[in-house]
Amino acid sequence: MPWSNQSGGGGGGPWKPGNNPGPWGQGPSGSGGGQTPPDLEDLLRRGQDRLKQALPGGGFGVGGIAALAGLIALGWVATGVYTVQPNEAGIETVFGKFTERTNSGLNYNWPSPIGAVTKLRVTDRNSIDIGFITREDPRRPNNTTQVDVNEESLMLTGDENIADVKFRVIWQIDPARPEDYAFNVRAPRDTVKAVSESVMREIVGRTQIQRILTAERKLIEPAAQELTQKVLNEYKAGVLILQVQLLSVDPPEQVISAFRDVTAAQQDMERMRNEAEAYANRVVPEARGSAARILQEAEGYREQTVAEARGQASRFDQVYEQYRNAPEVTRERMYIETMERVLAGSNKVIVDQNGQGVVPYLPLEQLQGQSSGVQSRAAPTAPQQTSQGVRR
Repeated sequence: MPWSNQSGGGGGGPWKPGNNPGPWGQGPSGSGGGQTPPDLEDLLRRGQDRLKQALPGGGFGVGGIAALAGLIALGWVATGVYTVQPNEAGIETVFGKFTERTNSGLNYNWPSPIGAVTKLRVTDRNSIDIGFITREDPRRPNNTTQVDVNEESLMLTGDENIADVKFRVIWQIDPARPEDYAFNVRAPRDTVKAVSESVMREIVGRTQIQRILTAERKLIEPAAQELTQKVLNEYKAGVLILQVQLLSVDPPEQVISAFRDVTAAQQDMERMRNEAEAYANRVVPEARGSAARILQEAEGYREQTVAEARGQASRFDQVYEQYRNAPEVTRERMYIETMERVLAGSNKVIVDQNGQGVVPYLPLEQLQGQSSGVQSRAAPTAPQQTSQGVRR
């Protein structure tokens, strides 16, 4: 052994009387050679001697005791100084009761056990994942894997279906009320998680699964954030909900293929509805334009017919007035005009009234048509000659 007496002859024990005094300055007592415990009185005496040497005057007088008490009190008071970082808020308590909230910088509070200071990071953003857990992959360093937590993610919808909802809540301590976070809630993080999950279950339970999967996904996030903040404010938890991120909303894995088929069918229905609306938007204006055109044509035809009828009536009245003044002349004129209209486009044979037979005449119209190809405009004059010939 390191303390064995190597100069002895017979290999005695480590502490031999007269040779090695032992660890406490004395050898073993008694005939059995056993060890004795240290002398406590001797240790106390030595401690008092050292303390006397350190104290002024070298003794335990009144001044020495006062100086010692002053040093101890000064050191105790100095322990009440503390520093608050820029991202923190200090919560001071005296005998366990909240007294003051301190900002960043150097501050002071009653030292322990009278006072205590709790420092909270009020600017740090915290996140809570609900419906899954992110763990490190032991097979691949620096990689994480996502593990589903079905008891959190599976929720009942308003139409009695099941939806697999995974979302994340981002929150921080309320800088205006950090004392509420420190004293009103025992486990703030667990409280935020429980309230967020309860609120999401309530919102999902009021909504049909098709709306959750399609149109109303973006409406769930602000609704969940607002309702979660309202519940935490009622608890006076001192927590601000910054954002609720809906990461995924899917049907259960067993029926996800059927839901995808339903979603595809709904998309086809929406597409066909949009095409039908586009066709209606194109056809309806055309039909309305055609209807308006027909109405306008009918209005024009009516105006034309009425105007012609009124003109014919006015002409008849004028002819009747002339007929009243000169019946024979008017009758003869009406007859001539009628024959002119009837015989204008027909072949004519002129017969003399005196019984001489057919009166020959030169067909100037046919000759002019063959020679120059000019349209026949002299035909209306022939009936006048004919009529004159008939009158003769």
